[in-house]
Amino acid sequence: MNNFYSYNPTKIIFGKNTIRNIAKEIPKDHNILMVYGRNSIKKNGVYDQVVDVLQGYNLKEFCGIESNPEYEMCLDVAKFARSNNITFLLAVGGGSVIDATKFISLATNVEEDPWLCLTGKLSYPTRVLPFGCIQTRPGTGSEMNNSFVISRKGTDDKVVGSSLWAYPKFSVLDPETTLSLSPKQVANGIVDMFVHVLEQYITYPTGAFLQERQAEALLFAIVEGGEAWLENPGDYNVRANIMWCSAQALNGNLSRGVPCDWATHNIGHVITALYGLSHAETLAIILGRVWEIKRDQKLVKLIQYGRRIWGLTGSEDYVANRAIAMTEAFFEKLGLATRFSAHGLCATEVADRVSARFRTSGAKLGELADIGYEQIKEIILLRQ
Repeated sequence: MNNFYSYNPTKIIFGKNTIRNIAKEIPKDHNILMVYGRNSIKKNGVYDQVVDVLQGYNLKEFCGIESNPEYEMCLDVAKFARSNNITFLLAVGGGSVIDATKFISLATNVEEDPWLCLTGKLSYPTRVLPFGCIQTRPGTGSEMNNSFVISRKGTDDKVVGSSLWAYPKFSVLDPETTLSLSPKQVANGIVDMFVHVLEQYITYPTGAFLQERQAEALLFAIVEGGEAWLENPGDYNVRANIMWCSAQALNGNLSRGVPCDWATHNIGHVITALYGLSHAETLAIILGRVWEIKRDQKLVKLIQYGRRIWGLTGSEDYVANRAIAMTEAFFEKLGLATRFSAHGLCATEVADRVSARFRTSGAKLGELADIGYEQIKEIILLRQ
């Protein structure tokens, strides 16, 4: 296990009726900007709860953050925050709203083009706007980490950023806020958190027994939670467990001292930018293909995963192959397709366009940085 540094300052406020606690976390003298999507938080009552709790505060709003938050819109919000002397940001919504708020908190203190920070050409500022969040759509794990994903429509880019200063000061996780989500939204979140764990787990043996068992506990809980949700979607305890799994899946604990893959995520980001599929839809399609192409390299962990999570027995080849098949069957059971054809897309065209992006960038993916554009094309073309 490699040397590592662990840090996570986010305060978690979990449970029913916890939105009212935000007033204890934000000093009264702050000028607050509430950032949210469109109408969902007004339909489910979250908006009214926030406004009621923050009576007496100087509260302004920005409505309109969409899935895959767009760079230019984030800059507009950052400009608004500066011109209105905003001193605290409050993200209310799902991962896209939280990601956008993280970037806005950084962008308000960047003198040059903040895109340079996302592309690694400029350091992120150490002076940022503090922010908190109310997570209403679990899946991304953004409520308990320092990462964010920003899109740029003009160039069809979707870029992952991170900064030590991008942790929420607090995150409210009230499972009741998830009861108004559509089945597709819940399923997308479950697949997203599941793949988060798998990309930190299915690599190669490292001897990090604790991280492996922590990952396996989460994988088992997510499968169990997903199946329980299908049977009883309105059960509070089911929603609470799913919400907690989301926060734990990507808060940094599992990745400490061990290699991570992230090839599936990186390929998926480009597919989303080019074709508009949701993030989880791309993960459901790509993950099994990455495992098949890198099967020999990942064989030990695939076998361990198959035996410990899916209870498989038999030969190593059988267990590895069935582990891949059962993972995709789980996605399909939740309602997410594992083929491009289900979305009306031609895999050949997708492979050409996506691999061209990686050929231009020269990026190499995977835990060994050995997946180049040619193998990315092979991954996408596999099992069309």
